[in-house]
Amino acid sequence: MTKDYTEFNLGPQHPALKEPETFRVVVEGERIVKAEAILGHTHRGIEKVAEERDYNKALYLAERICGICSFSHNANFARAVEFVAEVEVPERAQYLRVLVAELERLHSHMLWVGVLAHEIGFDTFYLLVWNDREVVMDMLETLTGNRVNYGMNNIGGVRADLTPKIKKMLKKKLEELKPRLSNIKDIAFNNKTIISRSKGIGIISKDMARKTCVTGPTARSSGIDWDLRRDQPYFAYENLDFEVPVSSSGDVYSKIILRIKELFESVSIIEQVLEKIPDGKIMTNVRGKLSGKAVSRIEAPRGENFHYVDFRGQKEPYRMKVRAPTYANVVSSVEVLVGHYISDIPVIVAANDPCFSCTDRTLIIDRDQERYQVLNSKDLRRASIEHSKEVS
Repeated sequence: MTKDYTEFNLGPQHPALKEPETFRVVVEGERIVKAEAILGHTHRGIEKVAEERDYNKALYLAERICGICSFSHNANFARAVEFVAEVEVPERAQYLRVLVAELERLHSHMLWVGVLAHEIGFDTFYLLVWNDREVVMDMLETLTGNRVNYGMNNIGGVRADLTPKIKKMLKKKLEELKPRLSNIKDIAFNNKTIISRSKGIGIISKDMARKTCVTGPTARSSGIDWDLRRDQPYFAYENLDFEVPVSSSGDVYSKIILRIKELFESVSIIEQVLEKIPDGKIMTNVRGKLSGKAVSRIEAPRGENFHYVDFRGQKEPYRMKVRAPTYANVVSSVEVLVGHYISDIPVIVAANDPCFSCTDRTLIIDRDQERYQVLNSKDLRRASIEHSKEVS
């Protein structure tokens, strides 16, 4: 590095980062000339732990990959196991899965809008949005019994039904939520602080989006018209009408606009579910050992969520593999930092709605030995403790 450049680490602990990750940044004055993401600080070994438990217990582990989009992982794992078991999930259960998925999208997007407002420095808007988000959290708690990690899915269906009393409450809460969302929209679309700190910042062009394989709202804000709910429908989405908002500017402001538009689409989808949901059972029993492989993909709030399972004649998955949307989106976050100022880093990183707990994986390579070692959960825990002692 020449004397004209300065290199520093942002993270792993930093007020601008809500999770421990490191961004190594090289600047010339205040302007960024190079950036690199260093992942791996929050790896918890969930995939390996799941491979030592039967599919019913692994289902609840999958839900704990992420607290914000827990249903996405939970439902995706259940769907993959159901493919292997070759069971047909009841239609009513499919509608109920859509209902919880869209409530989760509402709470996730509203959480993101609040976090981005905080990174911009607009804390009044942050608190307003999070206060309104409580309406959605109340709906989730009434329907599932929990505000986080809902435990809604079973392999073969769902565990909680929609009673007439809960249905009436959800409709009432939706009517309460609509004017609040309209107020959020008016502020986000017109406030000068938001516009000045997000418009023209962190532009991901359509070509860059394709090159870096971005997904979800990040891709759609760059002009890539793709949404698994519409293009490869699952659950009961093929029976529902909704629009997929798409923008082409690719900057942070377009991501704000797009997600807020998606909030209104989610409300519309929930209303349709409450009107169209058929009668019937909500569960098909799955028992015994399984053999086979399957992949399941669903549109989580952040983008395409991917689960792979491999069963070899037992209840425990021989292999479980997860790819969360942030893993696809983090590359573009780093690339667009170049040319911006240090003060833009929190806004640009937050714009893609990263979840590093979802993303972090580990691969151990011993270059001095021509062998590999399989670690169980106890070995991983012991290795983690020993490594922590070495670091401290």
